Formats: sequence, C-alpha cells, structure tokens
Amino acid sequence: MTTIPQVIAIDGGGSRCRVACEVNGARVVVETGSSNVSTDFAEAVDSITQGLVLLASEINQPVETLYSVPAYLGLAGVTSEEKAQEVAAALPFATCKIEEDRMPALNGALDGQDGALMHCGTGSFQAVQIDGSARFAGGWGAVLGDEASSQWVGRKALSATLAAQEGLLANSALTDAVLAKFGNAASIIAFAGRADAADFGALAPMVTQAAETADPIAHEIMQGGADIIADALRQMGWQSHLPLTYTGGIASHFATYLPQDMQNVVTAPKGSPLDGAFALAQSWVSNTDPQG
Repeated sequence: MTTIPQVIAIDGGGSRCRVACEVNGARVVVETGSSNVSTDFAEAVDSITQGLVLLASEINQPVETLYSVPAYLGLAGVTSEEKAQEVAAALPFATCKIEEDRMPALNGALDGQDGALMHCGTGSFQAVQIDGSARFAGGWGAVLGDEASSQWVGRKALSATLAAQEGLLANSALTDAVLAKFGNAASIIAFAGRADAADFGALAPMVTQAAETADPIAHEIMQGGADIIADALRQMGWQSHLPLTYTGGIASHFATYLPQDMQNVVTAPKGSPLDGAFALAQSWVSNTDPQG
C-alpha cells in the first residue's frame, strides 16, 4: 500500500467536485459531480463520498482509512456555520474543516497575497483581499444573483431573443442564432422551464463568440456583466495598485470590457481553487491539532 496522506483537500463546486491528497510527493486527484450543498444536499454528500471511494482506490488504501485523515472542504452553498456543521455531520470524516468554496478559490488565485478576484463560472462572485483580510460579494445562486456568470449570460441571451421576437430589440446575429437553435419562442420558454444553471451556462459561448464579432446585443450583455464586476470590486476597496485575477470558464471574456485601470492590472491566476484548498488544509493542520 502507498503512504497514508496527511490531509485531504476537497474543492466542491456547482459543476464538479475534486477530491485530492498528496502521497509520496505526488498529488492524486479524482473528480465527481456537483457538490453544492444548498442546491442539492444529498447529491453533494454523494459526490463527496463517491470521490473518497475513487481516491482510496487510486492510492490503494481502504476508504475507511481516509475517514481518519483530516479533511479540508471548500464547498459551494456553505452559507453559514450551521450549514457547515450539517455537512460535517453527514460525512464520514473523524475531523474536518468546512468553508464556502470562495475561500480556496481566492487563496489559490492570489497565492495568499493581496489583490482581487473575479470568479465567473456557472456561478459568480467577486473578492478583494487587503492586508490579508478577505471580503466577498455575490455567489448567492442563480435565483438571487450570480451576475456575470455563464448561466446569467445564457439567460440574458434568451431574454434578448424573446425581446427581439416581440420587436422591442433589433435582431442581431446572436438573437438569430439563438432562435435558430430553439426554433421559436415557445421552445425557448419550455427550455427555460426545465433548465438548470449548467444548461443556461452552456449557451454562454454563443454570446462570447458573437461579442468577438461586435454583435451589439452580445456586446451589451458582456459590458453589463463587466460593469457589475467593476462596481462590486470598487465598493469592496479595490484600488489600482492591486492585481486583479480571474477564475471560471467565462471570466477572462469580461477582461476587455472592464475599465482601463482594471484592465491594466489583470493577470492570470497563480493557482487553482484546488491549490488554494491544499494551502488552507495544510495551514489548518499545522496550526491546530485536528485529532485533538
């Protein structure tokens, strides 16, 4: 058997859950499905536990052995300490630390340094870290927020297409493409009634591609998202000497729509949310006695 890992790091989002450890100097990572504990608690717990089974197999250890390893989990949907405790009670770990997934995303992207982050994936949030103190905005889900996320962009495209059908907006290549995809307004309404955030998000590439060709509606959608991002970052204290990085599949597409002072300091992320989860896990273990 391989060496038993010192810590397990889990990065759980709305689209995927990554369960990882390090053994013999190498990182081992497995991936399962959605792990948003507010959207679907049972599905999230199942994704995490299935990930542990897969990880145990990868490192040739009984899964029960992993239950005794200290675990750090950054999970979507952890909106309170009570929710974190509820999740902990549903998992098999002897000891664990559970936080919202925004923390490892920020830590990984900035490598623990000061700066700002715009996360725009299936969901979205903004964050600013100054003098080591982090502040977050957004991340409240598709119903109450997640502006400038891929699902938000997809929904905006559908709404614009319906408005164009009603003659309230001039048709564009984007609305023509969306209408061609669905056939008619009734089909758009039917899709929206059954779609989840990932389904809406799958439409976002139509918008980003159209924006690259100066489609006016696509440009307006992307500019609107960038304006929301910029406003939130400024209100949280971002200043032009602080770097601004990004995570999430659509985030980089907003960069050219940001104000010039923000564009001047946009930089690629230093690490991934999983990198951040590992760093936070190791810090937690080294500064506490999780077995005590």
